[in-house]
Amino acid sequence: MLTATQIRPGMVIKFNNELYSVFAMTHRTPGNLRGFVQVRMRSLRNGSMNEHRFSTDDRVEKAIMDEQEMEFLYQDGDYYYFMNTETYEQIHLTKDLLGDTTDYLIPNLKVTVEFYEGKPISVEPPSVVVMTVVETEPGLKGATVSNVGKPAKMETGLVVQVPAFINEGEKIRVNTAEGTYSERA
Repeated sequence: MLTATQIRPGMVIKFNNELYSVFAMTHRTPGNLRGFVQVRMRSLRNGSMNEHRFSTDDRVEKAIMDEQEMEFLYQDGDYYYFMNTETYEQIHLTKDLLGDTTDYLIPNLKVTVEFYEGKPISVEPPSVVVMTVVETEPGLKGATVSNVGKPAKMETGLVVQVPAFINEGEKIRVNTAEGTYSERA
């Protein structure tokens, strides 16, 4: 059990018999009032965002998660198939569970899958993914140092703003935390 002041973003906590992923935590101590911890969290069951105010004395249970490295294999409709890189065991997850992570899933990508009591809860892609540009406006000659961007569609359907010199068919690195262009690959 943790005190509310020990909650950190990225943690998975058990609250009201449900699992929540913590997005933001603010410890406030207003004037003559007692301090409190304001937590913004997402329900792992239905994906809804909630805010809750904990007293600094409140105790919260941290969920013990098992992490396994898995490789994304392929997509079939709303199902995404992953393989454990050690045991070669395969699992499939739905698009609802994966959420926005599906924008970064390309075949043979190594991801971290978190399990709680044997059930997959979330998928964490690497911080940077190399993707191929499949659709964008033609590049401009000599536009090497320009801060003007243009939209580019990736192989997964994700649209990223890229510099003017990027052309179709090029591979680029995409930051998965922000969904932004990093550099050419």
